[in-house]
Amino acid sequence: MTVQVRELEQLLGTLVEVQRSEARDYSSFSVRGKRFGYFWPRTRTVGLKQTVSEQLALVSERPDVFEVQFTAGGFGWVVVYLDGIDADELAELLYEAWRLSAPEELVAEVPFTRIARA
Repeated sequence: MTVQVRELEQLLGTLVEVQRSEARDYSSFSVRGKRFGYFWPRTRTVGLKQTVSEQLALVSERPDVFEVQFTAGGFGWVVVYLDGIDADELAELLYEAWRLSAPEELVAEVPFTRIARA
């Protein structure tokens, strides 16, 4: 179970209105100005916005794959190790992160089935 960077890029490409910003050590992803994810190439990790309950469930079930990043604004961000997850599970988590930040009309435009088939 390993997700390649190109697979992450493909999954991001299935979402609508994703803006990517590059920093020295990481990339960040937003939709209409609301951040929903980060990617650190050096550590092959992705930080994703989730609900607090989902953050806690992921970390408690598989601490070798997930860790708490931080909690802010009622959301629990989780670090995902790409070497411990498959593309289908990452697609689900990535969609959820995007959905938590996207306006309702965009979410209606991009149902999960669209990203799941990518």
